[in-house]
Amino acid sequence: MKLLMIGILGVCAAGCGQAGEDGGTGTPSSGSGDAVSGGPGGTTGTTGDAGVSGASSGGTGAGGAMETGSSSSGSGGSVGTGGGGGGGSSGGGDEATIVPDPSWTCGMPGGIPLPTLGEPVFRATLELGETHDVGNTQFGHRRLRDVKGGTLTGDKIQATFLTGGLDLELTLSNGSVELEEINILRASDGSLILLRSCGVAAAGDGVVRVVPDFEVAQSSSLAWLNTGKFAGTRVVDAAAGTIQLDIYDIADVAAGEPKIQLKDPEGVPNQSWECSTATGARGSSVFTETVTLGGSISVGASKRGTRNIIPITGGTVTGGMLLSGLSGSVLPGGADYQLIGASTVLDARYALASKDGEVIVVRNCGPFGALIPVFETRADGPYAILNTKQYVSSDPGGAAGGVSLTFYERR
Repeated sequence: MKLLMIGILGVCAAGCGQAGEDGGTGTPSSGSGDAVSGGPGGTTGTTGDAGVSGASSGGTGAGGAMETGSSSSGSGGSVGTGGGGGGGSSGGGDEATIVPDPSWTCGMPGGIPLPTLGEPVFRATLELGETHDVGNTQFGHRRLRDVKGGTLTGDKIQATFLTGGLDLELTLSNGSVELEEINILRASDGSLILLRSCGVAAAGDGVVRVVPDFEVAQSSSLAWLNTGKFAGTRVVDAAAGTIQLDIYDIADVAAGEPKIQLKDPEGVPNQSWECSTATGARGSSVFTETVTLGGSISVGASKRGTRNIIPITGGTVTGGMLLSGLSGSVLPGGADYQLIGASTVLDARYALASKDGEVIVVRNCGPFGALIPVFETRADGPYAILNTKQYVSSDPGGAAGGVSLTFYERR
């Protein structure tokens, strides 16, 4: 079982423990070697012109120009800007196919159709913990919501949400929204499920259209989740402290007309669905973390390999040479969603809280010896250098109740 204790951050010290929640132990399927990679998402890079033609009679929906699908010649419709529309979802946005920006395609670059045209799979109600308003970062306005539990009910699946899930909502400067959610579920038959969802919404639309990606053991009766084609909606009820997810099977649904084309603002870096593959040597130290960890949770041999998850329960942060004034805590929530295949790839997702009130979102990803972190914090805050420079991470070392690691400026 030692292999399953390799975590975020490496091999747990004795205090981590084994949660007794191991899933299937069959031979890992061949995978890409990515961590929480693959599935819906987008490519990194500058925003391209993913325009769609349309008749000029198409009204402008919230966050983009809506095409009517007319192929007649003439002036044609304008390409949507992905935001900046006059609020609401005018122009038929509620029923249109939403075409994401090429940088955040959610695995459907041709557009995410109206989910309710498919067959219902389940409805889930997620219970929220704290909401962390990170502020305006290098990508846009970031909010991080903690998921502390919840229930999921459908004709073919019933499950509960484990504590520690993350809802990462990014509102771009033009008002459109990009979403990533990461949750762990336990089905009624005991199967463990990793659910990572990608979503988008036009400016002014409170309903985010999501594309969920599931990983469950191939030996499970729920293995159909690994290969299905799904889409849904996500709605936050801040007053009730909940998120509602409605997911549909859209295998037989085409991305038809009308369409709303989303487009990211120009001159702004894109967030990435995939891990960074940059390399470099260590420069000045930035800060050191001691991270406490929960027990190992194994999804088992799934479509990308054997997925093992180490929940993050807390920890401390101490500044280094580059950020000597930084001190604070590791927030409970998130995990290392490691993938065991030909090699072990770590993908730790979590957040830090400084003593002076700042929040830093962290993704530390890669194989041992080549961990590359990406940070996100307030662009006009005291730690904004984390947004603009490049960094590398040490491999994790043992610490009481978890592990310790140090981040360095990349040379």
